[in-house]
Amino acid sequence: MRRRALSATTLPLVVLAVGLGLPLVAALFVAASDPERALQVEPGHLAGWAAVGLAWVALVVAGSAMLARRASERLAEELAGTLGELTQRVRTLGEGGAPAPRSDVAEIDRLAQVITARDVELSRRTATDRDFTADAAHQLRTPLTALLMRLEELAIMDDVDEVHEEAQVAIAQVVRLGGVVEDLRARTRTDEVELPVISLDSVLASIQREYLPAFAAEQRSIRVAGQRGLMVRVRPSDLSQIIGALVENGLKHGAGTVSVVPRRSGPSIVVEARDEGRGIPMAIAPHIFERSVTSQGTGLGLALARDLAERNGGRLQLVQTQPAVFEVYLSDGHVTR
Repeated sequence: MRRRALSATTLPLVVLAVGLGLPLVAALFVAASDPERALQVEPGHLAGWAAVGLAWVALVVAGSAMLARRASERLAEELAGTLGELTQRVRTLGEGGAPAPRSDVAEIDRLAQVITARDVELSRRTATDRDFTADAAHQLRTPLTALLMRLEELAIMDDVDEVHEEAQVAIAQVVRLGGVVEDLRARTRTDEVELPVISLDSVLASIQREYLPAFAAEQRSIRVAGQRGLMVRVRPSDLSQIIGALVENGLKHGAGTVSVVPRRSGPSIVVEARDEGRGIPMAIAPHIFERSVTSQGTGLGLALARDLAERNGGRLQLVQTQPAVFEVYLSDGHVTR
């Protein structure tokens, strides 16, 4: 009887079964395809089929291993690139920058999120520390300069009464310096402290006395007018810094008389500061309170004054550019909070 060849479907199954060491399964495939032939299968045939099956399995395994190796190499390259970027990001923590890259690996992505959050926090702290250093330098420089001018005048005075009067002013300036230092320390604390109620008249009078020599040297004057007896809720040294910054701005960049005029406006006390100069250039006016904006030295003093006003629950604004008119709004000390 003529033998029939195994079908195209059965032969691969038989070869695979033999190659996997399952001759019984191979025989079942043959029997299912050709019952008569299943009885005539010789051991030599099974050995041949086993060799072919093993070769086919080896080829499949080798191909799979090659594909797996290529995939792992590609994944390793991607991970190496991502980890390299994360390493660089760690080295530059606090400098800001783009978010850390994603890798589609959960653990690495969580690490990237932590690094990004830490970078944002450190960048914010760095900016805060930088601003604090600049503010401290400015807050201390102005009263120290005024105190130096006062002491230089004392050194050349002969009249005892004048020396006594100027010495009292110098002592007040030293006290103000102490207040500035204390306020700088307070800025590092997070606890809220009740703002004191103080006399506006005394602060304005002190500012006027402090700046009289500087205005006299420029053959100019500083004038304090407006309502008297007003009480404001603010830290004394902060208020001195705010008004001092406005007066100094008028002295350096204005002309004529600098006028400081307080008044009551609803629940607020408004202190207006103006001079008789040409005013503020239109290009600078919208950005006058930004730290990065300067015009021969302006910018930081006004930015600091605005921050101090807001820290005390008030606000500082430019209401007119030519000539320059500033208004600082403070809480009325007579109003119960």
